[in-house]
Amino acid sequence: MLRGLITAFRTLSILPVPGKDAERLAASLPWFPLVGLALGAAVFGVARLFTRDPRYFWSEAAAVVLLAVSALLTRGLHLDGLADWADGFWGARDPEQVLRIMKDPHKGSFGVIALVCILLAKWVCLARIVSAGWEAWIVTAWVTSRAMQAVLASTLPYARAGQGTAAPFVRGARPTHGLLALLLGMALLFGWHWLWPRESMSWLWLPAVAVGWLVTRAFGLWCRHRIGGITGDLIGACSELVETAVLAVGAFVARP
Repeated sequence: MLRGLITAFRTLSILPVPGKDAERLAASLPWFPLVGLALGAAVFGVARLFTRDPRYFWSEAAAVVLLAVSALLTRGLHLDGLADWADGFWGARDPEQVLRIMKDPHKGSFGVIALVCILLAKWVCLARIVSAGWEAWIVTAWVTSRAMQAVLASTLPYARAGQGTAAPFVRGARPTHGLLALLLGMALLFGWHWLWPRESMSWLWLPAVAVGWLVTRAFGLWCRHRIGGITGDLIGACSELVETAVLAVGAFVARP
């Protein structure tokens, strides 16, 4: 069981974790929300440093630092998947060409545009959230997006015929993996917002999770229609979209 947690941390972060990986990589999927909690709490801690002294508070600069920390903690893995998704889905028509473009390590114009748009959207949301003193909401986005990675991996087939980085995760996934990840994520968010009730509306995480699930569901249906399933890049792209959507929920409600 703990091997699955070790694999989850090694897959989703740069954090050095001792121990052996799980024999079946899909066993790590239920632990994804816990990794999201750990990484989101680290970003939350950095955000708190910017709000300790009002004399030097600058929400826009804080948002830039938080984006950089987020990318560093994840090696930019999900952002890379987002760019590959944009290049493939918008730059090709037939499934074979889509998969071929997504596998190309070079980034095209669609990928660059997607990265710019998603980073700008996150920057706007983070700046508003931090200025409202809602730093704890950042964890909501991280936990929800990582839980939805497991949900997506456990509900769709792997789209490539051969092996890929995400193939063992997707092909070995079962519906119970996604369900466990969703339940763990909700339990973690309940506990987190109980600890930090003043930094965000404690009840708002429930509709935020619902929004994340709807985004994941819509994205999964689109992937199934376009290429018959998902890949590691698409899981990362979905994670970025869900994270941004949950941040947008908090930013919309927050009042600086």
